[in-house]
Amino acid sequence: MEANTRSTGRLPAAFLTPGSSSFMDFLSEHQPELLPGNRQLPPVQGVIEAPHGTTIVAVTFPGGVVLAGDRRATMGNVIAQRDIEKVFPADEYSAVGIAGTAGLAVEMVKLFQLELEHFEKVEGAQLSLEGKANRLSTMIRSNLGMAMQGLAVVPLFAGYDIDREKGRIFSYDVTGGRSEEQGYAATGSGSIFARGAMKKLFRDDLSEAEATTLVVQALYDAADDDSATGGPDVARRIYPIVTVITEDGFRRLTEDEAAQIARSVLERRLEQPDGPRAALL
Repeated sequence: MEANTRSTGRLPAAFLTPGSSSFMDFLSEHQPELLPGNRQLPPVQGVIEAPHGTTIVAVTFPGGVVLAGDRRATMGNVIAQRDIEKVFPADEYSAVGIAGTAGLAVEMVKLFQLELEHFEKVEGAQLSLEGKANRLSTMIRSNLGMAMQGLAVVPLFAGYDIDREKGRIFSYDVTGGRSEEQGYAATGSGSIFARGAMKKLFRDDLSEAEATTLVVQALYDAADDDSATGGPDVARRIYPIVTVITEDGFRRLTEDEAAQIARSVLERRLEQPDGPRAALL
């Protein structure tokens, strides 16, 4: 199916044959070995050591949703990377935050981005947010064989539903099981601590600014109790990735905006080190 540079320039027949609007279906039919879940791993003893991404959090607010992640990747008890990217736009109105085996997760996100773009070009319309969530569920399910060998990918998907005019959050398990979360959600090793922080801080009437502060506060609390989660690193100027999705589309906060929020959380925590609600009061 690869292009032949010595040919007349015509695409292979596979590209010219009408078929499914799903790029995954196209790939599984013509070159299934390229799908991540179809790769054969060599036999190994014990768990495969690979960099893992950790905590991702999401919060809805009237008018949209915020998706954020810390920047640390770990490999066993070692920090593999301090500034990894864990939150990516899926398309104009949705985003994915990755937790689990970093290499496979990034590859899955790129395939998901291509899947959505392929559908839009073939059908001339965007998938509904529900449809996007279902497509991602299928991709995760196809990775089950890898997950059983310790290479799991468990993302968090969030987006703005144009039809319902609100932000929505979807969480997954390793089998591709999908659940819609109400208000807030977290995944990754520090999720239990981040979820506890969000449970106390969440309100239905949060402003966008308050929602962005809440997710940074939740990541800070997760980093305080989970060694695999990286908190704001002022010395190295490494701050959480914070993204906002509204009716205007996907927007990633600039480095300066993220730094300002992180510093405000740190300053208020220094003023009241035992006050979990300090960041929003």
